[in-house]
Amino acid sequence: MSTGLDWPGMLRAGLHRLGLTPEAFWRLSPVELRMMLGEGAPGARLTRAGLEELAARFPDREKEAT
Repeated sequence: MSTGLDWPGMLRAGLHRLGLTPEAFWRLSPVELRMMLGEGAPGARLTRAGLEELAARFPDREKEAT
């Protein structure tokens, strides 16, 4: 089963391009590695309105059964 991740390429980038130790490399998530390589674009900042929308969509308490 393929995850679509280029592990050999990621290892080369982490160990050779960034100079990470194997231990440091394996502690990173793929997203963190991409950010370190400058490949990840930062997302839009969460505004108060966005936070309120998320809180309404995903409340901290369970919905009551009807």
